[in-house]
Amino acid sequence: MGKLQEKVAIITGAAGGIGSAAVQLFVDEGARVLLVDSAEAPLRDVASRFGDRVAWVTADVSSARDTERYVNEAVTRFGGIDVLFANAGTEGAVCSLLDATLEDFDRVLAVNVRGVWLGIKYAAPRIALRKGGSIVITSSVAGLVGALGIGPYVASKHAVVGLAKTAALELAAANIRVNTIHPGPIENRMMRSLEQQANPGDPSAIKGMYHAMIPFGRYGTNEEIAKLALFLASDDSSFCTGSVFVADGGLVAH
Repeated sequence: MGKLQEKVAIITGAAGGIGSAAVQLFVDEGARVLLVDSAEAPLRDVASRFGDRVAWVTADVSSARDTERYVNEAVTRFGGIDVLFANAGTEGAVCSLLDATLEDFDRVLAVNVRGVWLGIKYAAPRIALRKGGSIVITSSVAGLVGALGIGPYVASKHAVVGLAKTAALELAAANIRVNTIHPGPIENRMMRSLEQQANPGDPSAIKGMYHAMIPFGRYGTNEEIAKLALFLASDDSSFCTGSVFVADGGLVAH
């Protein structure tokens, strides 16, 4: 029997690298999964691999109306919710805090923080009806330390740690666990974007710089982060709540 046998999960950011790897792993472990992302074409592509074990909804996670709609869709399609993997996020522009625009700051905070809060707000009551479950939030190593050039992103990823810890306390009586995942650099679109923005002429130099900083000497994989999400989504983590789980190859151990 799979670790999520007959559980129902929502995964936001499901068309991205970590999200799609989590969809694969959750389905393999027996879950039925509602996929949520903002872009229809890649979302439809991911969903097409899994048949009736999944459904999909396009949504802006920073919208209360869209969030309520995707939560209701999971209940309608699959009968309830056991797991929310609040994974959707955006990196924003690479620039100094003084050069950041109001529009970019607000968008990063809207997706990365408001999106998580709304997910908790609307999904937690549904999870409570199942006598408990798990909320897993994708933060970042940038939610633990400062980082040059991505101030709004850093602020957002610190903020969701506070949300998670508060939610863990408030939802414990409903037997809902709430934890954050903190990936280091991962081989996916977001790191390609950050590398390109940081050094348009030679993005590979940025990757080399990170490799030199990471004790394991490499980026992580989407699948490695998905495995951590699975642990936190499943009953294997039954006594874990309000905690941060780092998967960064030792980056922040310095």
